[in-house]
Amino acid sequence: MSITLILGGARGGKSLRAEALAEASGLPVTYIATAPKIEGDQEWEERIEQHRDRRNGGWETVEEEINLCSAIDKATEEGRLVFVDCLTLWLSNLLYADRDVEQQMTLLCDRLSSCSGEVILVSNEVGMGLVPENKLGRKFRDAQGRMNQRVAAVADRVEFVAAGLPLCLKGDSN
Repeated sequence: MSITLILGGARGGKSLRAEALAEASGLPVTYIATAPKIEGDQEWEERIEQHRDRRNGGWETVEEEINLCSAIDKATEEGRLVFVDCLTLWLSNLLYADRDVEQQMTLLCDRLSSCSGEVILVSNEVGMGLVPENKLGRKFRDAQGRMNQRVAAVADRVEFVAAGLPLCLKGDSN
């Protein structure tokens, strides 16, 4: 069992890095996509299509916006890799649905700690910029920072990706 967390900014290459690691594993992959459907947003749909087009055709895809822990439970097994892209969208979905974010983070970390297969998770690092000007923005930024810390604590490997270049923060640097 191994958990890898890939962090980075928007369009910095974190998903590409995670996809390359998943492909290199040689394991069958279940890709859990957390992006919500946004009616009438063509640009958003194009972003989702770009991700779909890059995926290996043999990967199983599960679209789950809210019940991530359940999706991980169903997909996790020894000899299989679970790929979650991304925790940031999942967090925003939870906030939008008025779910208990702290409880969901605890459940996620508990699930990850007991997984029998390989897991790669992608998440944004949003705490390196300006302090958001509104309460909701600050709530999101703070929750994102706490979630990244908690997932990083249970992860075996953590990488930060900037400009498409990975920097190993925790674990084996290979």
